Amino acid sequence: MSSSVPEVAAEVDVGERLRELRRIRRCTLRTIADRSGLSESFLSQVERGRSSASIASLRKIADALGVAMADLFESGGLPGPRVLRRDERPALSFGTLGRKLLLTPKPLHHLEVFAGELEVGGSTGEQPYAHGDSEELFVVISGSVQLELGGELFELESGDCIDYRSSTPHRVSNTGQELAEVMWIISPPSY
Repeated sequence: MSSSVPEVAAEVDVGERLRELRRIRRCTLRTIADRSGLSESFLSQVERGRSSASIASLRKIADALGVAMADLFESGGLPGPRVLRRDERPALSFGTLGRKLLLTPKPLHHLEVFAGELEVGGSTGEQPYAHGDSEELFVVISGSVQLELGGELFELESGDCIDYRSSTPHRVSNTGQELAEVMWIISPPSY
């Protein structure tokens, strides 16, 4: 009879992983401190392995980075191909008569893709919004929309696309007579 020792998963340096995710997101320690409510010096100590973070603090840090808490414990690059089924997409309501679906599983470090559906008369909100300072490509899959971008108006139809900085205030409205399906492709991720 042979005795076998179970394999132990490789230990992940959470501090190093935090630094990696923060750099991928192009965030400063100050930004993460402001978003999480934790001090900049505490975050620096965690990243350098000089302090441990509680589960509650890790949750705040993950939220500030826009990642799942499990992502803090994954080392290395991306796993193999991942399938995200239509009915499993994380969804959020936004604006008026609209919803946004995340198409890229976390943590996809360099790219974020959202599909949006706008009912007739729906929009992303009353006012234009901005987020981060990433490159953003907006694609109209079906329907007709109006994109308000930095004070200019663009009428877009099925198959049209436009690129801009996500820091430029923007707002999308469905100006057609049917559901509009759109897509946002953002690099690096800014949500």
